[in-house]
Amino acid sequence: MEALVRVIPELVARQAPDDSAQEFLKLLRNPFNTLLQTKSLVYSLGTSIGITAGIALTFSLLRPYNGVVYAPKLKHADEAHAPPPLGKGIFAWVVPLWKTDEKDLIRLVGLDAALFIRFTRMLRNLFFILAVVGCAVLIPINMSKSTDQDWIMKITPRATGFGAGAFNQWHTVGFAYFYTLTVCGFLWWNYKKVLDLRRIYFLSDEYQNSLHARTLMMYDIPKDKASDEGIARVIDSIAPNSSFSRTAVARNVKVLPELIAQHEKTVRKLEEVLAKYLKDPKNLPPKRPQCKPSKKDRSFNTYPKGQKVDAIDYLTQRIKDLEVEIKEVRASVDKRNSMTYGFASYSDISETHAIAFAARNKHPMGTTIKLAPRPNDIIWDNMPLTKATRKRRRFIISLWILLLTILWIGPNACIAMFLVNLSNLGQVWPAFGQNLRANQEFWQLVQGVANPAITSLIYMALPVIFRRLSMRAGDQTKTGRERHVTAKLYSFFVFNNLIVFCLFSALWGFVSNVVEQTSKGRDAFRVIIQEEVAMSFMTSLCTISPFWITYILNRQLGAAIDLAQFWPLLWSFIRRKFFNPTPRELIELTAPPPFDYASYYNFFLFYTTVAISFAPIQPLIIPAAALYFALDVALRKYILMYIFVTKTESGGMFWRVLFNRVLFATFLSHTVVFLITWVRGDVFKRYDSMALGPLPVILIIFKIYCRNAFDTKIHYYSTRVIASPDNENGMAVGKESHRNDRLAARFGHPALYKPLVTPMVHAKAQNILASVYQGRLSDGREAMSGDTMSVSGYSDTYRLDAMQAGKPGRSMAAMPGFELVPESKLDFEFYKNRDEFAEDHGGGEIYNTRPGTPSLHSGGPDSRPSTPVGGMTGRRQFSAAQPMRPEPTSRSTSAGPAAYAPYNPQSGYNSPGPQYPGQQSPYGMSSPQGSYGQPPQQAAHGDTSRTRSPLYGMGTAANDSGSNLVGHAAGMPLSPPSGAAVRGYAGGHQTPSTPGSELGGGGHAPGMLGGGPQGYGNLPQEDTQDPMTYDYFRGGNSSRRR
Repeated sequence: MEALVRVIPELVARQAPDDSAQEFLKLLRNPFNTLLQTKSLVYSLGTSIGITAGIALTFSLLRPYNGVVYAPKLKHADEAHAPPPLGKGIFAWVVPLWKTDEKDLIRLVGLDAALFIRFTRMLRNLFFILAVVGCAVLIPINMSKSTDQDWIMKITPRATGFGAGAFNQWHTVGFAYFYTLTVCGFLWWNYKKVLDLRRIYFLSDEYQNSLHARTLMMYDIPKDKASDEGIARVIDSIAPNSSFSRTAVARNVKVLPELIAQHEKTVRKLEEVLAKYLKDPKNLPPKRPQCKPSKKDRSFNTYPKGQKVDAIDYLTQRIKDLEVEIKEVRASVDKRNSMTYGFASYSDISETHAIAFAARNKHPMGTTIKLAPRPNDIIWDNMPLTKATRKRRRFIISLWILLLTILWIGPNACIAMFLVNLSNLGQVWPAFGQNLRANQEFWQLVQGVANPAITSLIYMALPVIFRRLSMRAGDQTKTGRERHVTAKLYSFFVFNNLIVFCLFSALWGFVSNVVEQTSKGRDAFRVIIQEEVAMSFMTSLCTISPFWITYILNRQLGAAIDLAQFWPLLWSFIRRKFFNPTPRELIELTAPPPFDYASYYNFFLFYTTVAISFAPIQPLIIPAAALYFALDVALRKYILMYIFVTKTESGGMFWRVLFNRVLFATFLSHTVVFLITWVRGDVFKRYDSMALGPLPVILIIFKIYCRNAFDTKIHYYSTRVIASPDNENGMAVGKESHRNDRLAARFGHPALYKPLVTPMVHAKAQNILASVYQGRLSDGREAMSGDTMSVSGYSDTYRLDAMQAGKPGRSMAAMPGFELVPESKLDFEFYKNRDEFAEDHGGGEIYNTRPGTPSLHSGGPDSRPSTPVGGMTGRRQFSAAQPMRPEPTSRSTSAGPAAYAPYNPQSGYNSPGPQYPGQQSPYGMSSPQGSYGQPPQQAAHGDTSRTRSPLYGMGTAANDSGSNLVGHAAGMPLSPPSGAAVRGYAGGHQTPSTPGSELGGGGHAPGMLGGGPQGYGNLPQEDTQDPMTYDYFRGGNSSRRR
């Protein structure tokens, strides 16, 4: 403080009156000037509504002819998750939005998206009610008593001029009680609705048939209990009467995740090199691409320091070395020690949730027991962390966030001074000031539109920063990390963008005045008392309030830009036009983008906080917020239904974060009302100020009530286990399904079973690829040889050219170990069932594949996890032309909500009935009909490749067409021959079965493998008319050649 006392007077004294530094110090005291604010408000309203309407109209005109861009989920989603079809009319997209209710949203887009729409709709309705009452009460009273000349300031309490002793702020107090009770009413009603949505989610077929719904996740397990049997003993200590559970303790994978990450990075690097080098296969660059050896390469020290090597040869060899190393590490994982976390699965969901409920506040033997998230939701790198390590990391990350928040005060102050009002910049910068005075209309437009946009762009990097910090802090699930990111972003925005941003000028003026007066010898305490800090704070809030109106109005452009897909289209154009994108990158550009819930929730909560906090000061901000959320409800609903996907479904667990932040925003507004009543109210008795005392107490009581009344029901499907002799069969899970649960694999570390990616090369370069690669192109002499390109056998043995898979007589001109992608298949539609593509674009949930686990129907062999699948050293188990998912019509059915007994307050949550009539095994292993499992003919095809070298055992032509006769055999189609009627199907669509169409007991024709008049296993007897297949040499598609 003494240093500040010495420095500021020196700065003030040494500057001349007309110096820019002196002007800068003056601006710190009053950075907000209303010279341009009035007209900027009008410009903001006009431009936001006009541009939003223009973008929406442009979207309506382009949408019917650009379904790939504006409705990708219609193309990629399966039948159960596909949104309603859209017509070709200009406004045909409005009707499906109107007719799709909340229950349909849960089925189509998931509970997280449905909750997002519900929260937005709640805010819209809330602010519409507050706008009617607030504007009708506050504006007339403030305008009748204000002495301010500017109309935008006249409706604020900045210069109301009420006399002392008059109870002149009771209208503000009454409005505070009204919006507090209104907010609590909306939150209570929606809390009940969220509970109903959670119950619907619990009773859905997807949840009832999922493994994670009846699995417990346990961590911080003592080392002496870190075994399958030890996990069972820990559970017995908390639930001694529980039924038999299948347990699996985690194994130490050590460097395996890092090796797989290096492998994927190297594959992408090789793809980039080849894409750039083979851009024009007929005119290759004279110099081959070069690169520096990786520092993580074991042979890095054998290369000359600083010398580059041939990039294609080095990266190819690096990939093969990593795959061999990954295979060796996978084979030795079972010999490693176990970890301190594991999983336990039960047959009944109600029992699982009852055990988790019983252990919610207990830590038996130091172990934490929770409901298991989805396997693809787990952050596996943070699971082995001890409790002490997590606490230490959270403390360090909190310090980093605090430091970032404090350091941002300086740049934020400059934004408050110059971006909010350009006239301030003109005072410091004389040349700009002259231009500002000469072109006031233009700079009014810039201030009203550009400045809030620039402010928003500055914070686009914050979610990425906070997400990485949360990862370092030890978050164990991705959905939990997103909730923490939302909370951290909200805290950062409220402190820096609202509190510091609004009160900085008042704080600076107060500090500078105190320093100036104390330097003259006056008592510091008396100076502080005479400064009237409260008056300065209220004046500052009133002065800056028009900026927040323009800020919220301009934020309407965000939803319109998302609807028009402006940024994805621009980025895709730039990548295709000015770069050399790889086939993998082109495929990823066509995938449905993931929806960033953390960022959007933070923006919504921040706007809500601003609107509620400034409502008693600037009533016009309430209709601005209502208009914003009204447009967002419609536009965001279309975006979530047809464009974006939920990357990781949390089941609506964002609600409590949203609930708490809205309550905090209401409490913050109470402090603003208290400031108004303290400054402009009765200065003697303070009755109006004291009348605000019960408001925070009401919020606390309301919070406690909602927590006790709803949280348990929302989080747990059941709190009691219903005693029943059929408990083991309650979910129709038999012994065979138990054997196929493969808990250790499904909840095992992905590094144990994740298929390795294969380098993708454009098919136009297949003829030149062999000459580009300078290695040997034949398979190894021995099946298990590590030399992938050795010459075949002895001198008297002739090595024949390999033929293309599925095309006898045609030699395979492609390069082994690479996947050729033709131009017609550079689309996410052909690769959506691969984990490497679906992981970041919905996790396979909307594509009818199970995310994050080694699927029973993914087309892979049922081998041990130590076998590397795919990549350059293993035969790929799937291809673009062979989707490994069953038809949606083959799903199992359940009794649904009718089979669920409602909640009983005396006995807790009742589990579903002991049996679901007509429900088959939820894991597809009980019968071949109507199950998730693959046909027996397809299940073990991977074993046929054992006679071939494991390195480069995959033909690129097979990856191109997916038509290998054995290893890549297409799945049995469900469509009958043309003109033949098969049970349940006609022309590829499901139809009601007829007595005459039922053949035997399984619905197949008589004969081996279901052969007969309809062929073998319903194989079509005619060529498929594939519009994507075109013979450019004969001028027609391949189906014309009979």
